[in-house]
Amino acid sequence: MIDIDTLDFEKGGGLIPAVIQDADNFQVLMLGYMNEEALKTTLEKERVTFYSRTKERLWTKGETSGNYLELVDLQRDCDHDTLLVLAHPQGPTCHTGNRSCFFRKDFKPKQNLYFLNRLEQLIAGRKSERPEDSYTTHLFEEGVDMIAQKVGEEAVEAIIEAKNDNRDAFVGEVSDLLYHLMVLLAEKDISLGQVVERLEERHRPG
Repeated sequence: MIDIDTLDFEKGGGLIPAVIQDADNFQVLMLGYMNEEALKTTLEKERVTFYSRTKERLWTKGETSGNYLELVDLQRDCDHDTLLVLAHPQGPTCHTGNRSCFFRKDFKPKQNLYFLNRLEQLIAGRKSERPEDSYTTHLFEEGVDMIAQKVGEEAVEAIIEAKNDNRDAFVGEVSDLLYHLMVLLAEKDISLGQVVERLEERHRPG
């Protein structure tokens, strides 16, 4: 995964900063520091472990709360003195209860695209677990024909609403269309990431 000997711990007095990102949506979760022992422990246990500068000891994120950061991958930067760590957070990362340590209560992004990743995971969970009294479960049990039919119906409703002046109603119809389309993608075992890759291929310069 990484050669520890290639990292420059000396530049930071034995420590290197580690930026933690959610492996599913690449949201920045927190910043911590690792010494060589912390990095070795992270690789061995596959749970992100830091060196606490205040307690002067190793600490595994989640050792008290249970909100571990399960290691997925990591890489070094161009100067070999910083790490980028991809992980699956098992609960909120921040001690405040927020998903990320980088938050502002007065900041509300206009487009929270991270939610699409969470919705995709929720839909995948419904497909595998099939909980009762779930509309998504019902769609999966009916099969691809029913799901495709619902996508068509929602598309028609979105088109009709687009001709009206009710902006909120149109957003609602598009939301219904997007949701059912994501269910159809899950039924066909196609991820949003694959769709994005195809769009990127089509829109590359040259």
